[in-house]
This record gives sequence, C-alpha cells and structure tokens, in this order.
Amino acid sequence: MPELTRLNAGHAPAVLAFELANRTYFAASIPDRGDEFFEQFTDGYNAMLAEQEDGACVFYALVAEDGSVVGRFNLYDLEDGTARLGYRVAEHVAGRGVATATVRELCRMATVRHGLRTLRAATSHDNAPSQRVLIKAGFVPVGPATPADLGGKSGTWYQGDLQP
Repeated sequence: MPELTRLNAGHAPAVLAFELANRTYFAASIPDRGDEFFEQFTDGYNAMLAEQEDGACVFYALVAEDGSVVGRFNLYDLEDGTARLGYRVAEHVAGRGVATATVRELCRMATVRHGLRTLRAATSHDNAPSQRVLIKAGFVPVGPATPADLGGKSGTWYQGDLQP
C-alpha cells in the first residue's frame, strides 16, 4: 500500500522519474509543465522545498513500497485555515481509487497537521476523473474556474469543508 509522505530532498530522483514517466499522460488533462521544468528540475525542486519550509505550502509524495512515487498531493497558499489542493497520480494506478483515497487521507491530515478547515481545488471541464475524485472525497462545486486558474482551460472550483 502506498504511503503519503511529506516531500523531502530524498524524494527528488523518484519525483523526477514520476513526472517524466507520466508527462504525456498528464498533458492529456492538465497543462504540460514544459521542457524548462525538466531542464531546471533541481532548482525548481529546491525552491518548492524552501516554500514548504516557509509554511506557504505543503507537498506530499505518494510512495510505493519499492520507493517509486505514484502520486503527488499538494496544499498551496495555506492561509486563514484554507488552502488550495492539487494532485496527480501515475497512469498505472489511475482509475483504481488511489487518488480518491489519498485525497480523503490528505483532508484528514490537513485538519490535524496543518489546522485547515477548507480546501479548494479547480479542475477543467474535460477532466472528468478529477471531478469524480473530488466529489467522492466530499467536495462540492462552488463556482467557475477561469482559464487563468487552469492554465488556459475553463472549469469548476470545488470546495471541501473539513471536519476536525
């Protein structure tokens, strides 16, 4: 069973492998990170860890028993008990309930570890799997997401009110 673990420097090679192996799969439903992301991965990764250290964001890796990363689950812009949620799972685990179970787990952790009461997530209209994950995890649609919110696509914001 994969374990949700706070991202650290030791995860870098597995995170890069995860992003490279799933790049085409991810780009089918969310904007591609672009070549620059991969070319400057180490600098970007270190900047993420610094942002996490500052408390603005919290990044998690879903790590399989063999040490490979099969998912990323992130809390952005932690402020006043709220945060934005972002996630992605590897193609070979997609459709198996992994994302839903992990979002539910992260919601529990968000209250206990980070004092959050509300999570918001945006998904494009054409990303039905992500919409299903959010709804199954207890999120409800709360309004439109603009192309600026979603890298050029229109969609919907979902909100999850967390239970302490």
